[in-house]
Amino acid sequence: MAIQYATFAGGCFWCMVKPFDKYDGVHSVVSGYTGGHTVNPTYEEVCTDTTGHREAVRIEFDDSVISYEELLNIFWQVMDPTDAGGQFGDRGESYKTAIYTNTDEQQQAAEKSKQALQDSGKFSSPIVTDILPGKEFYPAEEHHQEYYKKNPSHYERYSVGSGRAGFIEKIGGIVHEKRLTQ
Repeated sequence: MAIQYATFAGGCFWCMVKPFDKYDGVHSVVSGYTGGHTVNPTYEEVCTDTTGHREAVRIEFDDSVISYEELLNIFWQVMDPTDAGGQFGDRGESYKTAIYTNTDEQQQAAEKSKQALQDSGKFSSPIVTDILPGKEFYPAEEHHQEYYKKNPSHYERYSVGSGRAGFIEKIGGIVHEKRLTQ
C-alpha cells in the first residue's frame, strides 16, 4: 500500500467531495483551502478573494488500488475546465479550477491529462485549469466536511441550482457510484 495525496480545486468544495468519495482506494476526501498566502484561513476570508486560496479537496488514496491518473480522469468530468472565472454559480479567484501537484510524477501526469483533454476536442474552448505546485492545505471548518452527507437535500438543490449537475450530465460526466476504467 502506497498512500498518496491529490489536491484539486474544482469550484465549490461541497461538490468536489462526492465524486471521489465512493471509489475503492480513496481513504478520505477533505474540503479545504490551498494555494494562498494566508495561514489557516476561514471560509469567510477565502470568499473575499484576498487570501490567494482556492476552495479545494485533498484526497488521500492508495495508488495500488486507484491511480493518480484515474483521479485526474474523475476530476476532468466533474467541473468545467474551460471557465476562467470560477465555476457555475460561484465566481471569483477562490472558485477557479486547479490541480495542485505534490511530485514531479503528478506534475507530468497532470500536464499530460490536460493536453489529452484539450486534444480530444470534447470542449470547443481552451482548457484553462491551472496546474500548480502543491502548497500548504488547510482543512475547512467541520460543517463543510462531507456536506453532501450532512445536508443531502440542500446539497442536491445547490448542485442543480448552480448549474453543475446539468453541465456534468451534458458533457457525459461520471456516475458517482461506478468505478472508471481507462
